[in-house]
Amino acid sequence: VQLVESGGGSVQAGGSLKLSCEASTYRYTSMGWFRQAPGKEREGDAAIDVDGFTDYDDSVKGRFTISRDKDKNTLYLQMNSLKPEDTAMYYCATERGSGVLGAKLFRTSEAAYGSYIWGVGTQVTVS
Repeated sequence: VQLVESGGGSVQAGGSLKLSCEASTYRYTSMGWFRQAPGKEREGDAAIDVDGFTDYDDSVKGRFTISRDKDKNTLYLQMNSLKPEDTAMYYCATERGSGVLGAKLFRTSEAAYGSYIWGVGTQVTVS
């Protein structure tokens, strides 16, 4: 499975971006968006499970919306009201193998991050 992110860029504070992550095959697992700023650990912003249940970090609730289009094998992240502190590399990820984690666990189980399949990331810069 390969994941390819797109949609990053530079935007002013208060602006919006929509990230996309196309998977080479359909993923019957939770998927999510993670960010990593320079010098910081990777952290989960949003995740969605196979039934469409979502989970968000408190810092993005009400501003970011995760969704997935099963027909297009694509995961999205609509990012509104962007802040300078949202500046980071954004990665999408999926479980390797059959899905066992719900959205919240997928997003927050840092010990499991090493087992995920990751895209190469897309840079978001908010000034």
